Amino acid sequence: MPAVGFLFSRKEWLYFAILAALLLIVLPLGLDIFRLNLIGKYLTYAFVAIGLVLLWGNGGILSLGQGIFFGLGGYCMAMFLKLEASTPEATKIQSTPGIPDFMDWNQITVLPSWWAPFYSFSFTLAAIVLVPSIFAFIIGSAMFKRRVGGVYFAIITQAVAAILTILIIGQQGYTGGVNGITDLRTLLGWDIRTDEAKLILYFVNAVLLIGVLLLAQAVRISKFGRLLIAMRDREDRVRFSGYDVANFKIFIFCLAAAMSAIGGAMFTLQVGFMSPSFVGIVPSIEMVIFAAVGGRLSLFGAIYGALLVNAAKTTFSESFPELWLFAMGGLFIAVVMAFPYGLAGVVKDYVEPFVTRRLPGFLKRAPLTQPQAAE
Repeated sequence: MPAVGFLFSRKEWLYFAILAALLLIVLPLGLDIFRLNLIGKYLTYAFVAIGLVLLWGNGGILSLGQGIFFGLGGYCMAMFLKLEASTPEATKIQSTPGIPDFMDWNQITVLPSWWAPFYSFSFTLAAIVLVPSIFAFIIGSAMFKRRVGGVYFAIITQAVAAILTILIIGQQGYTGGVNGITDLRTLLGWDIRTDEAKLILYFVNAVLLIGVLLLAQAVRISKFGRLLIAMRDREDRVRFSGYDVANFKIFIFCLAAAMSAIGGAMFTLQVGFMSPSFVGIVPSIEMVIFAAVGGRLSLFGAIYGALLVNAAKTTFSESFPELWLFAMGGLFIAVVMAFPYGLAGVVKDYVEPFVTRRLPGFLKRAPLTQPQAAE
C-alpha cells in the first residue's frame, strides 16, 4: 500500500485539508450540539457512499442493498448496548429480569444463545466488520462466480434487502420487530445521551470517516484499484488476461459492506437506536443517491453528497412532509441528467477553471476523463 504522503495529488491534498477543517473545526465551532449531532448522523451515511464510490464508481457494480450492511453493523452495536442496559437491576420490574425488554414483552424467558457473545465489547467490534463482510461474501460468491452482474445484481441485492427487513420485523421477539432496538443508554458505563458524549461521538465518527476515506483512496491508486477500473470498462479483456474477476468483485463488495457497517454502528451510537427502517429498499436507494449527487467517481464528493442530500431531506421533511420524497427523486433525476459526475463534476468543470484563472499554476488543470472525474 502506498505511503500516506503519496495518496493524493497537490490539488487533492487541498480538498482533503478543506474537508478535514470543515468536519473537525468549522462545524463543531459553528453549530450547537443538536445540529452537530444531526450532522454526525448524516456523516454515518458517508461511510456507505464512500463504499459505493469504490463498488459502483470504480468497479461498475451497482448495489441497491447497501442498507443491509449498514443495518447489520448497526444491529451488532445495538445488541451490545441493549444487553448493557438490561442488567437484572435495571429490568427488575420485568417478568424475566436480565433480558432485553422487547424479549420479555414477547414471552421469551431465556436470552438466545446467539445474543450472548454480544456481552463482549471486543466481540461486538469484530462482529460489526465481520458479520456484514461474511454476509457480503456469501452473496457475492453466489452471484459473481456465476457471472451475475449489471441490473440483475442490483435487483437481487434489492430483493435481499427486502427479505432481511421482513425477517427482522417477523422475528419481533429476538430483534425488536418494526420498532427495532431502542432505549440505548450507555457504552461501557458511559452515558451516550449527554451533550458531552454526543460531542465526543461526533469527533470519533469524523476521525473514523477520514480514516475510511484514506483507506479507500489507497485502494483506488493501487494496482487493484486500476484493475477495478479496467473491469468496469472491459471486463472480458481483464478476464482473458488471466485475472479472476469474480474474486476481485467479491473483495470490493465485502470491503464496501464493511465500510457501510462501520457507518451503521456509529449511527446507532449517535442516534440511540436501530430499526429495520434503515435496512430495506428505500434507504438503500437513498444511499445510492448520496453517491450519485456527490459524484460516483469522487470520494470527497461522496461525503459532501451525503451531507447535502440529508440536509435537504431534513429541510423538506420539516417544511413539506408530503413532498420531500418527490423532491429527493427530482434532485436525483436533475443531477443524473444535468451533472452526470455530480458535485465533483461541477467543481472540476466550473470551480477549478475559475480558481486557475485567478491563481495560475495553483491548480493544474488535467483533461477530463472518466477516472479523473473522481478527483
